[in-house]
Amino acid sequence: MKVIVNGEPRELPEGASVADAVASVTTAGTGVAAALNDEVVRRSAWSATTLRDDDRLEVLTAVQGG
Repeated sequence: MKVIVNGEPRELPEGASVADAVASVTTAGTGVAAALNDEVVRRSAWSATTLRDDDRLEVLTAVQGG
């Protein structure tokens, strides 16, 4: 299925979860947030939230700096 991740089309297997998609774009263990179709998804729900064709997922990583 095709999902838009951070503005880029990405092919993911049917039944892929938010957790699967996040893992495909970042290795950061903390400081990561995800929004599916403009709605924030709690980290505790990532594995249970299944993606569908044409969903839009934004994966944001916190960065420290000055």
